[in-house]
Amino acid sequence: MQWLPRRQFGDPLLRAQAKQVSLANIKSDKVQKLVANMRHTLTSLELGVGLAAPQVGEQLAIAVIDIQPLPHRPLVVPFEAVLINPKITKYIGKPKQLWESCISSGDGQPGMVAKVPRYPKIEIEYLDQHGRKHREKFSGLPAHVMQHEVDHLNGVLFVDLVTNPKTYMTYKQYVELIVEPAGSLGRV
Repeated sequence: MQWLPRRQFGDPLLRAQAKQVSLANIKSDKVQKLVANMRHTLTSLELGVGLAAPQVGEQLAIAVIDIQPLPHRPLVVPFEAVLINPKITKYIGKPKQLWESCISSGDGQPGMVAKVPRYPKIEIEYLDQHGRKHREKFSGLPAHVMQHEVDHLNGVLFVDLVTNPKTYMTYKQYVELIVEPAGSLGRV
């Protein structure tokens, strides 16, 4: 497996609409290798929980999610998914302001953090890495991450959705001011 360099905010590829992937292409060696390399890249970063193909220079509607307990988020339930051609079909509940960051917002680590309104539950349709169709409901952190990654595939960055610019801070400030005082219950 290969570690893939990430694109950073300001790269026009992050603002473009990702292309749908045909069923034949999902099963191709190229796409299967891309998914494996995206997983490898995401797990090696240890801070990120999701990675969209445009973030690694591929304009394809593919996102990989890997949520694992870490020192700064020890209570999360592990969750992994590959979303190909995802479409959120329903937003459920009232949006809540949640802390969010992006591994494309800093050089090697998340650079900035801010509160973004996200729905607590979603219904989403997608294909997995084997081309099987899924329609499921997700809540909590998986729903939060899926909304972020689907936005990436539509050329939307979390900074576009911040409604209160006073919530912006560096990742270091977030850890010192939000995560550590909360007893490591904070999340990005």
